Amino acid sequence: MKFKKRLLILFFTLIILPINTLAYSKYLVPGGENLGINIKSQGILVVGFYDANVKNDLQIGDVIVSINDNEISSINEMLEYVKTDSPTLSLKIGYKRLGNLYSTNLVLSRDENNVYKTGMYVKDSVTGIGTLTFIDPTTNLYGALGHSITDSKTNIKFDIKNGKIFKALVSSIDKSLDGKTGEKNAKFYFDTNYGTIEKNLDTGIFGTYEKDYDKDNTLMVASISEIELGSAYIKTTLDDNVVKDYKIEIIDIDSGNPTKNILFKVTDNELLEKTGGIVKGMSGSPIIQNDKIIGAVTHTVISDNTKGYGISIIKMLESIK
Repeated sequence: MKFKKRLLILFFTLIILPINTLAYSKYLVPGGENLGINIKSQGILVVGFYDANVKNDLQIGDVIVSINDNEISSINEMLEYVKTDSPTLSLKIGYKRLGNLYSTNLVLSRDENNVYKTGMYVKDSVTGIGTLTFIDPTTNLYGALGHSITDSKTNIKFDIKNGKIFKALVSSIDKSLDGKTGEKNAKFYFDTNYGTIEKNLDTGIFGTYEKDYDKDNTLMVASISEIELGSAYIKTTLDDNVVKDYKIEIIDIDSGNPTKNILFKVTDNELLEKTGGIVKGMSGSPIIQNDKIIGAVTHTVISDNTKGYGISIIKMLESIK
């Protein structure tokens, strides 16, 4: 899309304004492409326990951030403190719970093979797939998913250290059937980097897009008040990484909800045939209405996967200002 000269002048004027004045761009490049997603946690997330003999005060959902007053951020770093020839071992553990910092002593056990046990299942990273929502052509910042990345067992949001997005091709789709949500299956290409992940928020993941794209392929941003009941479409990928448009019907609008602003029903026969409705991995698919980008797919209605929720694009854009 070509802009008039006066509009380009306006964009250059806005760019030099203070960051809190420029809330978001008026034009975005819509996504729909699959993304491979990998994030590293800012600390080690406790996701379960397996040995009752190991004494500690930790709970599922706690995030270990230090051992013996030394900061750690990976399982490998943690294992270095577990390697010892002592008959018993007590570690001073610094951890976060609900944003507050605490400490406790973790007394390890040792099995018949002289292997030390922490008694915990832990995680320091997560890998999955999602969908690109938009790229801001003035800054190369992108948004995806429309919701945060959480651990599947604890539903705790990852406090992100760093991350990346990369190439992922859809290999197959498990359909949503009988109230069970299906999912996209994908082949990952970790070495084909698309960009960074710098924020993991309730409104999505955000970072810098580093792959080439068509900066002229833009759509205007719509406010929540511009969203209408009735026909719209989503852009998403069901085969390899081919983005297609699929028809939906917007059946309710809730401007007051922090993330679930749009309730819609899938009406596209091809999409219903291939997926049964909304499936995992479709999160972030941009929602388009009246040639404007209005939001992104975020959730499915478990009892009826032909229905889903979307977040307003404005809610996502306000998160990266």
